[in-house]
Amino acid sequence: MKRFLLSFSLLLMACAAKAQELKLFPNAQSIRRLDGSKISAKEIDATVGRLLHDGKVTGAGIAILNDGKVVYLKGYGFRDVKDSLPLTPDTVMSAASFTKVAFAYMVMQLVQEGVLDLDKPIYKYLPKPLPEYDDYKDLAGDERYKNITSRMLLDHTAGLPNWRWFEDDKKLKIHFEPGSKFAYSGEGIYLLQFVVETITQKSLQELMSTRVFQPLGMQRSSMIWEPTFETNFANGYDEQGLSLGPQRRKKAQSAGSLLTTPTDFSKFMEAVLQGKGLKKETKDLMLSPQIRIFSKHEFPPFAPETTTENDAIRLSYGLAWGLYWTPYGRVFFKEGHDDGWRNYTVCFDDAKIGILIMTNSSNGEGIYKEILETLLKNTYTPIEWEQFTPYNH
Repeated sequence: MKRFLLSFSLLLMACAAKAQELKLFPNAQSIRRLDGSKISAKEIDATVGRLLHDGKVTGAGIAILNDGKVVYLKGYGFRDVKDSLPLTPDTVMSAASFTKVAFAYMVMQLVQEGVLDLDKPIYKYLPKPLPEYDDYKDLAGDERYKNITSRMLLDHTAGLPNWRWFEDDKKLKIHFEPGSKFAYSGEGIYLLQFVVETITQKSLQELMSTRVFQPLGMQRSSMIWEPTFETNFANGYDEQGLSLGPQRRKKAQSAGSLLTTPTDFSKFMEAVLQGKGLKKETKDLMLSPQIRIFSKHEFPPFAPETTTENDAIRLSYGLAWGLYWTPYGRVFFKEGHDDGWRNYTVCFDDAKIGILIMTNSSNGEGIYKEILETLLKNTYTPIEWEQFTPYNH
């Protein structure tokens, strides 16, 4: 009798969970793809489940947007393999470089309020010359720092490296005339954080909390680790499936410290797609091409090899977002890449269709291509440029 009651209770719980899913996402059984075709929740489950297994990906959170709203949201696999704990939509994960676009969204609010001018040299906002600050003393003697603007820091054209510790001498330097070409730079986004905190006299944590997380209802998101995250967080896993643990960030960092959940970041993607929190002209500016991209690959940033392979989609960079164009209109995208964490989001702005993929596995990028093509019918992704090698190649 006890066994029957337990089984019956589990069945009721499963039915309640399913009912809640349908209540939250009434269109979850019939999701529209770019070409107008539909895909069911059952087909999505089968595709993602197979890919996690075949691609050796520990866990994933998947959200799909139709008409600018989340219509499907689910966690797959494990947040903790050792204890067989499932990854859920409310599991706290490392956002990695998703942080940059959340930060840029906040920065664009400051721009539309007149607090920050995108084209004013950033040194003019500082009480001392930039090289007189410890973090930027390496730039002493290179007057080109005076040409760097907030626009260049957001569109990755300032000439700074991705990170100084990747340099042979571990020193920060400007590699080319600021504004002349694209080279992805975490250092540039971090420098803009310094400028913004100086201008506002507020910490990044406070700015992101009051301007992004609270207004958008992102209740389990923070730039630093919070005690409330301990109830449901994911470990990151390397290529061999070994746990790297969670990222318990203690310092807010605009280029990569965001801790969030699939639920919360899907709310952020809704906001960007719908233009919440930004005027239309501000959103359009953020998603307007600032620089065309001709590099063969996104990384390493200063590799000299170029290509015309992405000319058909007009691959470009906006303000913190990657951009390209298809028969369905403008597309914006962003990657998130760190040890044990691989994330990707792409939205078709005119069609108001998008997807969010968050994984706690260094193998995550290997399943992007098939997920994008199957769940979204998106065959336009610059896979080669982003170096998303499919797991079965």
